[in-house]
Amino acid sequence: MKLLYSYIIKHKMLLLFALIMASINICFSLSDSIITGKLMQDCGVGLHKYEGNPTGFIKSLSFWLGLSLGAAMISRITKNFQDYFTNVVIQRTGAQMYTDGIKKSLDLPYAEFEDQRSGETLSKLTKVRSDSEKLITLSISLIFQTVIGFIFVILYVARIDFRISLIFLITAPIIALVSSYLGKKIKIVSKKIVNQTNALAGSTTESLRNIELVKSLGLTYQEEKRLNLNTFKILQLELEKIRFIRSLSFIQGTTVHFLRTCVVFTLYYFLFGGKIIVGDLLTMVFFTFFIFGPLQELGNFIIALNETKVSMENFKTLLSAPKEFRPKNPKHVGAIQSLLFSNVSFQHKTAKFKAVENINFEIKQGQTVAFVGPSGSGKTTLVKLLVGLYTPAEGQVLYNDIDSTEIDLLDLRKQLGFVTQDAQLFSGTIRENLLFVKPNATDEELYDALKRASCDKLLKRAEDGLNTTIGEGGIKVSGGEKQRLSIARAILRNPNLLIFDEATSALDSITEEEINATIRNISDKNRITVLIAHRLSTVMHADRIFVLEQGKIIEQGKHDDLIVERGLYYAMWRQQIGERK
Repeated sequence: MKLLYSYIIKHKMLLLFALIMASINICFSLSDSIITGKLMQDCGVGLHKYEGNPTGFIKSLSFWLGLSLGAAMISRITKNFQDYFTNVVIQRTGAQMYTDGIKKSLDLPYAEFEDQRSGETLSKLTKVRSDSEKLITLSISLIFQTVIGFIFVILYVARIDFRISLIFLITAPIIALVSSYLGKKIKIVSKKIVNQTNALAGSTTESLRNIELVKSLGLTYQEEKRLNLNTFKILQLELEKIRFIRSLSFIQGTTVHFLRTCVVFTLYYFLFGGKIIVGDLLTMVFFTFFIFGPLQELGNFIIALNETKVSMENFKTLLSAPKEFRPKNPKHVGAIQSLLFSNVSFQHKTAKFKAVENINFEIKQGQTVAFVGPSGSGKTTLVKLLVGLYTPAEGQVLYNDIDSTEIDLLDLRKQLGFVTQDAQLFSGTIRENLLFVKPNATDEELYDALKRASCDKLLKRAEDGLNTTIGEGGIKVSGGEKQRLSIARAILRNPNLLIFDEATSALDSITEEEINATIRNISDKNRITVLIAHRLSTVMHADRIFVLEQGKIIEQGKHDDLIVERGLYYAMWRQQIGERK
């Protein structure tokens, strides 16, 4: 909980104002009980002294009722300020925690995202935010106010008879101990619920993200059954928690009612013995409602506390996870003019074999190179090593003869253009999708990028030009148009290293040829162009082609040279030519 405190204390002045308002609120609320007791003693029990003096009675009654109204008004006003300051604190604290969680998530190594379901991180951040906000609210409005009210009551009652204050002092800790004991059992169940809920969030996100596959294969009912099974597990845990909560509420309520009855019995006994007067009795009976009432809600606070502890543990684990490696004193790489892989090998954490092994090649500015090979040959791993998403287990990746471990990869990646097989477009306009990589780009630059990416047909259909919405609520774009937009976005940055990762593998042959022509046109002497492909027609124009098999480079050369060698490349070429025929 130290972590939560570190966030709250950042708003200490607002918190202080909230606590001051809460103190004034509870003190004036309790003062109203004192005024009511005085009113009863003066205008109720002491009514006889106003016989024949109705004016005096009305003045006295008006005085006490005026004080009561004034106390209630001050209590209500400070309550509003208390709620305002409390809400500002919880909203700012929650927003800061959520922001830090998102920031940390984006700083995590890429491998961390591969090992977890999408949706889990968001579920954890949403949960810790809501739990923390609930706990802060209860801490101020319930615990703090109860403590201040308890001190107020003890001090006031001690002035009348210290023995009564001892009774209040004895009863409150008993209730706290009972609630604390039962609350510990709830924490165990809460932890299980949080873990199951995070898993369910991941499963649900995956199902909705792959809704096309689910519906196309008629797997709707199968997915419903799978998700319902997870939901049922959470339901069982929630019911178990409810049983604990009901037990807590019953035992707590019974204990509170019994202790309050004991206090009231003692007060009446003191009244019988002449130790207190009727007005004091009425005041202290009201006090029992103010003190014992909130104590009945102590169980809710303990539940919120335990749930927040579990959420904060998950949040702390996220924040303490190692960041993506960055050198303390990074070297400035400058414009990328050369790229060198020297004896590079990489193996996934859970894999038994290396994904790529002893990879060696060098690319100079102005060259277009390609990496080809069958599925599982290591092409995707090579790309992730190239852009710094993976760190080599052995060997070095050098940019301008500088080791990738000595440079700031964020600075390096600003020089990259990346086009993937599955074109990633965002919901919004054409302009917004392009400005994602270069927010300060002019309209002239945007149109130039679209023209170079052969997006003429798309622009003709776009009634609002760059402000045309694509996807839901706008024009529908084909697979080829998505790729062209993705290419336009890549070349808008004017990258020094342009990477195409299976950019045409999901397209038909006609669209593929059009995209290939676009790729050839934008490959120039001012940049390095890297092509990752399964279809060899995409890479025929490359200056050098590297053939991968089982993570190793087994052939390299130009297209014509590799055909003459009659190796794996030749076999793949013959197979694909046969498929086209």
